[in-house]
Amino acid sequence: MTSLPDTFVHPLRVAVGAEHHLRPIRAADAELDFPAVMGSRERLWTIYGQAWGWPPATMTLEQDREDLQHHEDEIAAHLSFNYALFDEAESELIGCVYLDPAEKAGAEAEVSWWVREEYLGSTLEAELDALVPRWIAADWPWQSVRYVGRDLSWSQWLALPDR
Repeated sequence: MTSLPDTFVHPLRVAVGAEHHLRPIRAADAELDFPAVMGSRERLWTIYGQAWGWPPATMTLEQDREDLQHHEDEIAAHLSFNYALFDEAESELIGCVYLDPAEKAGAEAEVSWWVREEYLGSTLEAELDALVPRWIAADWPWQSVRYVGRDLSWSQWLALPDR
């Protein structure tokens, strides 16, 4: 991300409530990520499909692993960040938080997130919803952040002029 200082160190672990945390996603997480994504695929497509073409209905575990390797590489290069939401033992991937350079005019970064179907309306989802904007304000150096799907709909985002 061009708006990050060279000295910036991204957080490696962020507590979400007492029993969950966020950490940068890795290709090695594919076995947990794939069922989480595909188990919520229809809803995720309604969120990200028009903008990102993701997740495709025919995605395989290997394609997911390649996608996660791409995210891992982008994290290492500080180009964008994908954090996975895990239980304490990291035996369950519950959702993801995406921090990307702004594609649309009017912000430095664009942030979105999701949880698996069975966590919709849960205390954990509410904790994540409350945490993300606080975490971004406290730990990231951006002055202007757009919370896509929260501050504005994806349709509204798509209608914005490109950066």
